[in-house]
Amino acid sequence: MLHLIFQSVVEHAVLQRIASADDVVFMENAVFRVYKGNILAGELLKMLNNNIHLYVMNEEIETRGINQNELIPGVKVIDYSGLVELTQKNKVTMSWN
Repeated sequence: MLHLIFQSVVEHAVLQRIASADDVVFMENAVFRVYKGNILAGELLKMLNNNIHLYVMNEEIETRGINQNELIPGVKVIDYSGLVELTQKNKVTMSWN
């Protein structure tokens, strides 16, 4: 399943609905949640270790002045073609606004 997270405040209840092998893309202001040292960093690292794939959109972090080296290790930066590939790979997409 593909999860698109747009919320600037990511609820723990949302993260609990994400299963192993799911893909998660942080978009808009949700990209601030994948900073190293963020309050969710520990939980996101556990997700990465549980075979959950975390992504951010390159355009989103550039717009907000975030450098890739400021992201939690293991979070992948993708562009719009990468997002299209993820939507083709996953039969179901959930949007969390």
